[in-house]
Amino acid sequence: MTTSVDVARLLAAHPVIDGHNDLLWEARVQAAYDFTRLDVGAGGTPTHTDLPRMRAGGMGAQFWSVYVPTRLTGDAAVTATLEQVDAARHLTRTYADQLAWATTADEVEQAWASGRMASLMGAEGGHSIGCSLGTLRQLHELGVRYLTLTHNANTPWADSATDRPVANGLTAFGREVVREMNRVGMMVDLSHVSADTMRAALEVAEAPVIFSHSSARAVTDSPRNVPDDVLQLMARGNGVCMVTFVPKFVNAACADWHREMVAAAEAEGIPEADGVRFAGFETAWTVDHPQPTATLDDVVAHCEHVREVAGIDHIGLGGDYDGVEVLPAGLEDVSTYPVLLSALADRGWSEDDLAALTCRNVLRVMREVEDRAGELRATRGPSLARIEDLDAVPR
Repeated sequence: MTTSVDVARLLAAHPVIDGHNDLLWEARVQAAYDFTRLDVGAGGTPTHTDLPRMRAGGMGAQFWSVYVPTRLTGDAAVTATLEQVDAARHLTRTYADQLAWATTADEVEQAWASGRMASLMGAEGGHSIGCSLGTLRQLHELGVRYLTLTHNANTPWADSATDRPVANGLTAFGREVVREMNRVGMMVDLSHVSADTMRAALEVAEAPVIFSHSSARAVTDSPRNVPDDVLQLMARGNGVCMVTFVPKFVNAACADWHREMVAAAEAEGIPEADGVRFAGFETAWTVDHPQPTATLDDVVAHCEHVREVAGIDHIGLGGDYDGVEVLPAGLEDVSTYPVLLSALADRGWSEDDLAALTCRNVLRVMREVEDRAGELRATRGPSLARIEDLDAVPR
């Protein structure tokens, strides 16, 4: 089949809202946030992301990840997260002719009306709040609009997909985190968490949830992907799964390669949750064990599966650009979204389907979370719960 969809016209009306991009951490590592050294406005950067390529990719909004590594905990994690928040503001101000700050669905559309792309923020990992609901609320005040409950390691109150379970999903404090996120209007992001954490969060959630960058476990057996029963539960709650492009999450050979590497690392006493040591092991191990190649077709298969299981109203895109070294062939940087949309159109996706994928679904979820927060704030005040009280270990 040859597409009859004019993808360029579609993207002009319904630009991509991407759920997750790690440019800010790259800016920290490569240039200490100095955008004269890493000029993403000029293009040709050594990153997957710059503004000219975002324009070429038909992008209208980006949730910048204010990620910090899980080796940082407590006050150090909070401080580094605040530096990342500051970097997102600095990026947006530096390129104010092309980027507009946004914290609501209406502000995203206002950015488009001004001819600019919207800058939004999501915090990747519950360690960023330092087990403090007050810190959670202040991140929301600063503009953070989702929190991924864990990264690659457990938090004291939630289990990660890539760590040994200790909380059976969520502790009592973890459930309170979800409730307070719903009350303030911060989207609950279930990427990176264990399947039991996904189910526990969906059980307690009072507003739609998101997966900012996850794919389908039935297509590629990775713990970072979403099982079908969870996709169905997520859809029942009117949430959205933003399909990611990470090779080990979308390609079976890449997933097997990663499993083999994890087993080899664990044999040497290095768990995957130990970010620094595992990264060093991966660098050395890859020399003699090159990663297989994922392709555009792999991502298409995940989009099709999420659409089939969850429905067209519950799918989006979260590429994870600049969060991984290698992307699938055909999706090497942020300019390639039109290639994916064309491939889906060739598979029979209509203009309405593609518009739902690129932005309509995410905007709907944002608005529902915003509206639900208004309702909840009218009935209850800020939670004063403390982890030491809710999760106290019996003596």
